[in-house]
Amino acid sequence: MKHQNPDDLIMKATALPMEGGALMTRVQRLRLWADALEAHGGALNALRQIEYLPRAERRAYRGPDTPMTVAYLMPDLKEAGLKGDTLGEAMDFFGMSNEDAHRLLCDCHYQGAMTGPGLAQRIRYYARAVERGNIFQRAARVVRGWMAQPA
Repeated sequence: MKHQNPDDLIMKATALPMEGGALMTRVQRLRLWADALEAHGGALNALRQIEYLPRAERRAYRGPDTPMTVAYLMPDLKEAGLKGDTLGEAMDFFGMSNEDAHRLLCDCHYQGAMTGPGLAQRIRYYARAVERGNIFQRAARVVRGWMAQPA
């Protein structure tokens, strides 16, 4: 893993346009996806054994009634820049790593059926974690706060 300064990452972050020209953050995109899944209500097809697929096949993975098709059918997400219903497009758009996609979408994490409301709850939890940042980002915020205080 390459060490990167959190401030540099913020400068490299990409905000995607939203309807009316406003910018949609990654957390906002995730929350919209969760809303779409919640509204879907029914069963979804979890992705089968994506951890074993070669990179190209994993990124091209798609199918009927997957979480990615639910996202792609949502006009607000398409307008914000979601380009397709493949796993790779979803990973890029929602800023998910291979590990994130595996934890959220792979069939090995679901006992029985994946449902829209169930996955929506997991994506909202993931969005809160994204919003808080990782332990290193939180520590950097604390240190910056200490350094900003007058002596």
